Amino acid sequence: MHPCRTRGSGYRGQSVRGFRPDQDRACDAPDFLVTPPPEILLVTGMSGAGKSTVLKTLEDLGWEVVDNLPLSLLDRLLNALPPEGTEGMQRPLALGIGARTRDFDAAQVVAQVDRLRAKGGYEIGTLFLDCDSDELARRYDETRRRHPLALDRPARDGIERERELLAPLRRWANRLIDTSHFNANALAQQVRAAFSRSGLGDTIVSVMSFGFARGLPGDADLVFDMRFLRNPHWEPSLRPGTGQDEDVAAYIVADPAYADALRRIEDLLLLLVPRYIAEGKAYVTIAFGCTGGRHRSVHVAERVAGRLLNAGFSPTVTHRDLAAAPQDALEGHPIGQ
Repeated sequence: MHPCRTRGSGYRGQSVRGFRPDQDRACDAPDFLVTPPPEILLVTGMSGAGKSTVLKTLEDLGWEVVDNLPLSLLDRLLNALPPEGTEGMQRPLALGIGARTRDFDAAQVVAQVDRLRAKGGYEIGTLFLDCDSDELARRYDETRRRHPLALDRPARDGIERERELLAPLRRWANRLIDTSHFNANALAQQVRAAFSRSGLGDTIVSVMSFGFARGLPGDADLVFDMRFLRNPHWEPSLRPGTGQDEDVAAYIVADPAYADALRRIEDLLLLLVPRYIAEGKAYVTIAFGCTGGRHRSVHVAERVAGRLLNAGFSPTVTHRDLAAAPQDALEGHPIGQ
């Protein structure tokens, strides 16, 4: 096993609107799994989805940050960078670009970056921050801010207009983070794990749990439905607990379908994840869902993350709905009733 760096006592997270991980876990992966962060990162996405948080976090990590760069200056800036391999570029560069940027045109952004990539030189990555329209509208209403594309109209009008303008960038970006269920701390943790220069490959695999009752995660590459396992929610003594508790875990593991299903899932992931990476997919998000996102999915996510860690990967684990209060209405009815 590769030497690991661990902060905190375990994979735990909580948040009023999603999760607030209080630690992360990473280990050095074999050479063929290591994917360095790009030297230049274009950060774009929906207004209110967290671009400022991402850029501030990158700056704290030692990146040089330029926000709201006019497109007319993009070529000039990138062409002025010192040649790759020289001592001139001491820090990676993050560029914030959005629909409110002067002379913004999504097709022009794609063309400029693709043209620079074709020339060779620096590795250029693209990060798109997405968020559910209802959640964006709630954020604007909560902060009493006006949407930059709807200064004299309801925020939702600006949100839908911006989504249309940015659609080509969303399809084109090589990294997507859906922040619908993230608070600022959770988003910052994702950014630190993915783009820290101190530990290459810290986040190649992300494992998460979620509740189907609160919506599918928009950025998941693989989704496994764990609702076939018996539900601890319907045991009164287990209902207040989570999949991180020993008694809840023991109840889940005792399900006759558990052992064979987990073995098959883990074997499939150990086959697929290296193939994804070999194809150049730098980030793989694996999501496990149950009804409420507090019991079965949490336990399975941590179990699978441990298996991946032992196999030499460096997974991070987040529990999107761990802090949500248990609700009978969300859980449906117990089997047999």
